[in-house]
Amino acid sequence: MQLIFQALEQIAKAREIKLTLGFALGIAAALVIGSCGVGLQPSQSLRIGINSWPGYAIAYYAQAANLFKQRGLSVELVQFSNQQDNIRATMRGALDASFVPLWEVMQVDAGEDQPAFIMVADISAGSDGIVARAGINSVADLRGKQVGVKLGTVPHLVLLEALKSAQIPPEEVAIVDISNDLSIQRLQAGRLDAAVVWEPDLSRTATAIGGSVLFTTADVDSLVIDGLASRSRFVSTHSKPLTQFILAWLDAIHAVETQPDEVFEIAAQQLDQSKAAFAADYAGLKKGDRAMNQRMFSEDRLKEAVEEIAQLLAADPRHHRIIRQDIEIESSLVEDAIRSWQA
Repeated sequence: MQLIFQALEQIAKAREIKLTLGFALGIAAALVIGSCGVGLQPSQSLRIGINSWPGYAIAYYAQAANLFKQRGLSVELVQFSNQQDNIRATMRGALDASFVPLWEVMQVDAGEDQPAFIMVADISAGSDGIVARAGINSVADLRGKQVGVKLGTVPHLVLLEALKSAQIPPEEVAIVDISNDLSIQRLQAGRLDAAVVWEPDLSRTATAIGGSVLFTTADVDSLVIDGLASRSRFVSTHSKPLTQFILAWLDAIHAVETQPDEVFEIAAQQLDQSKAAFAADYAGLKKGDRAMNQRMFSEDRLKEAVEEIAQLLAADPRHHRIIRQDIEIESSLVEDAIRSWQA
């Protein structure tokens, strides 16, 4: 303390400041307190768009378990019901990033920046599929039939995946461009031959109509890829907090692997579900762990997926969407997180 006082006295003389003992002690205390905080980083804030998809709900557990806070982040999860509104908000700067399907990122409006895909949260592996009335027993049987699906949405992608796997040109199927709920209603009323829906409606509807599930995303290496997207400029200037977010995500995925009951209980509460219902929904997904992200980013599966999605959409122009292929597959953040993550 004496050394600090002497140093301050010399500064005061140089600047012709009258140094009192109280003033000196106050400054000295501030210096001591400041020195104790060296190395501590202030909390960095992120606003992240999210919807009620079970694969994203793991972020609610991360929030409740203070995993973001432990990684030096203050995270606000902003709820959206429409995924295009979600990713648009990120591209326009109202959000920092969005949990969103790759399919939706490829349809976001053109702007002054390009979208950057920075992490995979999950891949559908049975959660999405096609349910058909009795008498239709395979995807091949859909030729000439009416299928309910909203054009330009993830269910449309699921249908195109199924038709490709069965080598059926999209134009050989009559698409009825309606919502998921209306598709189920009309299928139950006998006004459709099939519908593309997700669980639990997929299995529930098949049982209700005495029909069958013709196809699910578990039958292919699905392009229904959900993840975290931002804008290129934000990623370049905020790589550290985004990497910390990915680390917190990996912490949460580790919890899914080691204490799933706790994770599913918290996630289910946020989605107003029972724990058992959430667990069943999540079982239809491949979780976005380190191995998956390694494959998707370091082994170029995401780049392949962008090309495959573009090809599927080109084969069925009924969606009338402008598809962008300038998606930046930003691998450095997730690769840094994978290298540094420890349980």
